[in-house]
Amino acid sequence: MAWFSKKPRIAVDTEPQAEPRPSRMEGLWAKCESCDEIIYRQELEKNWMVCPHCEHHHYWAARARLVAMLDPDSFEEFDKELEPQDPLGFSDSKKYKDRLKSTRKNLGEPDAFISGVGRIQGHQVSVGCFVFEFMGGSMGSVVGEKVARVFERAHELKCSAIVFSASGGARMQEGIFSLMQMAKTSAAIARFRTGTRPYISVLLNPTTGGVAASFSWLGDIILAEPKALIGFAGPRVIEQTIRQKLPEGFQRSEFLLDHGMIDSIVHRKDLRTKLGQILGLLG
Repeated sequence: MAWFSKKPRIAVDTEPQAEPRPSRMEGLWAKCESCDEIIYRQELEKNWMVCPHCEHHHYWAARARLVAMLDPDSFEEFDKELEPQDPLGFSDSKKYKDRLKSTRKNLGEPDAFISGVGRIQGHQVSVGCFVFEFMGGSMGSVVGEKVARVFERAHELKCSAIVFSASGGARMQEGIFSLMQMAKTSAAIARFRTGTRPYISVLLNPTTGGVAASFSWLGDIILAEPKALIGFAGPRVIEQTIRQKLPEGFQRSEFLLDHGMIDSIVHRKDLRTKLGQILGLLG
């Protein structure tokens, strides 16, 4: 008998493996971010992305929001041909131009803002809505241009302006070109205010950074959804800067309402009716 014997080698399967089949149940259910309840996704979408158990407002896609808020078949989109460029040749973990290309391909949106003209309960409005999935709804030069055109178009048509804001702030990949949009959009509002129509700003979760520091806070009427995070810098950054613990619910819409920073908190199901009432009184 031999002192040593070779162990049989484990055969390596070199054949390409078939991709796993997607589960038939995948995507049918969603977990509430607040109460952890499991919800049938179709039921959640029918309920305007509001949890039926705890009333938590989940993220709602921009186009779905516009369809629900505006009168049927009244929305006409403008400025869809505008696409962001890479003026600085910026690159971090990925080239900015490549990041833009892949995001556009995945979302089917040219940038983080949709703008156009529609009607709410018969009242004509120039309207815009942020696409938060597009790089956190960050405001670059094209987003700033589209926002400014919302007010310019409202001024030309002599109608009210509405902007639904949901943004992480300025787009760092465009540097100073992004920061300049704060002044540009604010100047567009100043021109719009030479007329008599109102600007209604609707703050969603989250509305932060340069967007919060410019046009979103300049509304004649400022509405917000429940528990929306609204502010310039995040709570953690502020705590690290001032070295103090912030109050409970700081920068949430309820806290801001108590301190006179916004006019009203409106449940998503009531928002279209509320907008119609305001337009009927002021628009």
